[in-house]
Amino acid sequence: MPAGLAIVLALGFTGLFTALAVLVGPKATNPEKLKPFECGSEPIGTPRGRYSVRFYQVAILFLVFDIEAAFMYPWAILYNQLSHGPGGVGVSVFGFAEMLVFVAILVVALAYVWRKKAIGWE
Repeated sequence: MPAGLAIVLALGFTGLFTALAVLVGPKATNPEKLKPFECGSEPIGTPRGRYSVRFYQVAILFLVFDIEAAFMYPWAILYNQLSHGPGGVGVSVFGFAEMLVFVAILVVALAYVWRKKAIGWE
């Protein structure tokens, strides 16, 4: 009940202040106000400029390897628990093998994009 009341009050206040801004706010426009403005200087070129496809390729590759790091951290923390054999004694290769497969898939993907010249220095 208190959460519902808080939501209703929040929506009421936002609606009230939005309506007040529309009704009471200044409405005078002139050509100077309608000009584009960026950091105190005149804009150069069109705002709809095109990016190179390489920009998106690098961004996607960054995300892939960032996610790889995000998966490796918990694996490294829990490595001892993952590598114990049945009954908690001995050592199995399961914990190591699962990360080895994960990294192998990423290395194959990296080799593929490198061979296709999607990444590299010019």
